[in-house]
Amino acid sequence: KRIGKILLGIISLLVVVVLGYVGYCVSTYYRIEDNLEIVTNNNQSEILNINTEYSIMSYNVGFGAYSDEYTFFLDSGVMKDGTKVTGKYGKGINKEDVLNNTNGSKDIMKEYDADFYVLQEVDTDGDRSHHVDMYKIFSDEFKSYGNTYAINFHSAFLILPLNDMHGKNTSGLLTLSKYKIESNTRRQYTVDTGFIEKFVDLDRCFMISRLPVNNGKELVIINSHMSAYDEGGLIRAKQLVELNEAMRNELNKGNYVIVGGDFNHDLVDSIGKFETKQLEPTWVSRLSNEDIVDGMSIVEAVNKYEVATCRAAEIPYEKGVNYEVVVDGFIVSDNIEVTAYNVDAGYEYSDHNPVYMTFTLK
Repeated sequence: KRIGKILLGIISLLVVVVLGYVGYCVSTYYRIEDNLEIVTNNNQSEILNINTEYSIMSYNVGFGAYSDEYTFFLDSGVMKDGTKVTGKYGKGINKEDVLNNTNGSKDIMKEYDADFYVLQEVDTDGDRSHHVDMYKIFSDEFKSYGNTYAINFHSAFLILPLNDMHGKNTSGLLTLSKYKIESNTRRQYTVDTGFIEKFVDLDRCFMISRLPVNNGKELVIINSHMSAYDEGGLIRAKQLVELNEAMRNELNKGNYVIVGGDFNHDLVDSIGKFETKQLEPTWVSRLSNEDIVDGMSIVEAVNKYEVATCRAAEIPYEKGVNYEVVVDGFIVSDNIEVTAYNVDAGYEYSDHNPVYMTFTLK
């Protein structure tokens, strides 16, 4: 009887703890309002000209965690021999590693000296990134750029995995510009409302930045990061509808439009183009020009089948072993001439490679 009472007490305590934690997650959950105006810090004064070449880079910097040896607990896959593999870590290995990866990504950006950068997974205060303020590191380095930041991930303390808890995090999209930004608007994406999913995939958004051009039009740069953990792509399909609507509105105004970011879709029919010892993951969806509003086109990098932009992160990176695909890049309006290159960074500092593009407003 005594043992039974002890077991009952332990079970009761566990129930109370679980219910208390669930209540904490539910009570702290919220979504940031749609159509939120975002300020530009350190805004520059020069405006854009037509018939002049500019450059832009898109880079998912992976909250500073993803060295080439890093694996993430939410990622899983199957090797071609049938072996199932799952990532290990819930946060960056340690603060030193996060700083090294953040500074490594920063150095790659400096090497290309682009006029604009659209970055994803930039943490400001996160347990997963050991409270490294990545936004401050990038904005301090690029002092001659205006910067604007939109939060797209703000979580309660997530206890998974139990051996390396993901914790409480704030992360977002960062756009850097050498040229004057007139305004910025944060737009909500639809997210999965499943009881578990909404706590690990909030608060997806895209940020619209408007830059004046000397012919009276605007260059509209959209920084976007679509959902990743969306088997079957149902949520991403809804997000694409929302992005298409935003692009259509700008095209109707006669503006120039560049959408850059991590689309979490195969962009250029790259599935099966890269050597791998893994099976195709269930999360891979395809995006083609048929899915995009008329007047916009997916940019195919010159080396689209030589350098992928995303690696499977359930195993450490080894060329020819990890599954790779092109999910990062740009969608541009037909009134812009472009040339793009996937940058081979070897996934040394992130599970994504950056994409660099030159463009001319016609």
